Amino acid sequence: MWWVGSWRLAVAVATALFVFFPLFAAPAAAGPGGAAVAAAAAAPAPTVPAGGEHRSGAEPLITNSIRLDLDRAGVLGAEEVITFEGGAPDAFTRALTETMLYDTEHDREFEITGIEATTLDGNALEAEVEHRNGALLVTVPTEGLDGTVLTYRVGGTVSEISGGVQMEWRAVGAYSHPVETTDVTVTAPLPPEALSCLAGEPRSAMYCTASDMGPEKSVAHFLQVDMEPSDRLDIVVNYPPGTAGGEPILTRRWSLASAFAVTPVTGGVFGLLIAVLVGGLAVLIRIRGRDERALRREAARGDHAPVAQGEHGELRFSPPDDVHPGQIGTLIDERVDIADLTGSVVDLAVRGYIRLEELPHEHFTSVDWRLVRLDGPPDETLLPSEWLLLDALFGESRTVRLSQLGSSRVSPDFPVRIDRVREELYRDMVRLKWFARSPSQVRGRWSTAGMVVTAAGVLLTVLLAMFTTAAFTGLAVVIAGAAMTVGAQYMPAKTKLGSTVYAHTLGFRDYLLSPRAQTAPPGQRVELYSRYLAYAVIFDDVDRWAGILASAALADLTPEELTGDGLAWYTGPREWRIDDFTDSIRMFVVALTGIITNARRLRVLNQFQQSGQRR
Repeated sequence: MWWVGSWRLAVAVATALFVFFPLFAAPAAAGPGGAAVAAAAAAPAPTVPAGGEHRSGAEPLITNSIRLDLDRAGVLGAEEVITFEGGAPDAFTRALTETMLYDTEHDREFEITGIEATTLDGNALEAEVEHRNGALLVTVPTEGLDGTVLTYRVGGTVSEISGGVQMEWRAVGAYSHPVETTDVTVTAPLPPEALSCLAGEPRSAMYCTASDMGPEKSVAHFLQVDMEPSDRLDIVVNYPPGTAGGEPILTRRWSLASAFAVTPVTGGVFGLLIAVLVGGLAVLIRIRGRDERALRREAARGDHAPVAQGEHGELRFSPPDDVHPGQIGTLIDERVDIADLTGSVVDLAVRGYIRLEELPHEHFTSVDWRLVRLDGPPDETLLPSEWLLLDALFGESRTVRLSQLGSSRVSPDFPVRIDRVREELYRDMVRLKWFARSPSQVRGRWSTAGMVVTAAGVLLTVLLAMFTTAAFTGLAVVIAGAAMTVGAQYMPAKTKLGSTVYAHTLGFRDYLLSPRAQTAPPGQRVELYSRYLAYAVIFDDVDRWAGILASAALADLTPEELTGDGLAWYTGPREWRIDDFTDSIRMFVVALTGIITNARRLRVLNQFQQSGQRR
């Protein structure tokens, strides 16, 4: 339709019609056909530019005699004789209506063809034609002429009504100059039965100057005097059945309500898409249900003391499935969190690969640590992710201050090295066959797919809203894409083995959170509880286990040991005591968490800046 060329204009027009239409809907004019004329009156008339200055400098007297012949096919043959007295303008413009309001949802289109202009003597004139605001502007050069003859044909003016047919046409859409009189005569194969007209300003509901059926009641005649350039003349003539064929050419008017119309088709497609979405969710729940089924069967197998008997009767720490802290954290929530990395650092310290040295407090609130790299037990082998974590912390150095890890000057590539640790932990999930694919990659692919579907749904909805009434269907695509994006975090699915290990891990967590975990024999509690502490970081229970460990150290260690380092892997400044261990380890975990978090933010910021520079 004529205003769909720009969606912004379409939205503006649709909004204006929605707000102002009740104010402009004119009451039905008296007599048969009045309702149709009132509907036509609601349509705005186009603005016609002035046709130029006339020769004499005085306003010419212009009249227009319009003869309309309605044939059996329902096509109007029009001939207009426009005369000028007192000098003609350089050009004269007529607006022929192509689109007008029909009802609350449709516009009525008129097919205008065969436009020709001649002088009164029959010499051809070069008429310019322009489509503007639902009208066809015909500009005829008239300088030095006494008049001009304009001919054209109009289709789509006839519609069937109760008891006959009705011809409706805007005989005058607008002029470029004031016109003294406009005389319209309509002939048809059969005499008219009723007629009506409206004239004046585009929104007025005033009847035209005069209308009649001629002396023999065989024609429809309309007269309007003193028409200003913006005035229009709408006419309606009712005829007996069989006078002419044809039907109105209707196009649905764009509006938000019509664009998002809920019909059986749009509702069915919307429902189908939602059903697919819900079905996909059900499949996902079924796949992930392996975790729940494994929990019921396997969780009890992990809910026991994670120890094994050594060669000499001593107890050795033996976690379920030999899962390390970083692996446990990744397995539980299917992503490598900051806590997973922090717990891995504590675990490496407890196992003898790092010594954490709390430094003297230089200021009242200043707390820092020196990390010392050690060789670790000779009979142990580190995981690839643990090697990478040590490399991320120390690089080529043997010692590093914790506060310097967050310094871009001292450790410029720390964010990159931490990302390598994260990637290796994700590879561990696949290498150990706990996941068929890396959880990070699965989430990324589903997130990307969801965003693409969402964007496509938005574009589809806009296009459907602009050109059809099925925009409601596009909303289902938007909802599906948004659901895919949000649900991407749930897409990684554990394998059967992964679900079993996960169940054992949760059983292990339940054990550590229970009082039963504090029943290790004296003399071995410090070593075992130290190993538990790294897992307590993952399970967010570090304060309680740090207190349990400190109490065990007070009970099991000698006074000489307590006045010294207290723990082989954690030492404090001169004034430090084992009683301070709970606060110390908590502050260390918080500080390390903040440094890794800031490193990730810095990494994202650098990537964003580099991307902007490339563009």
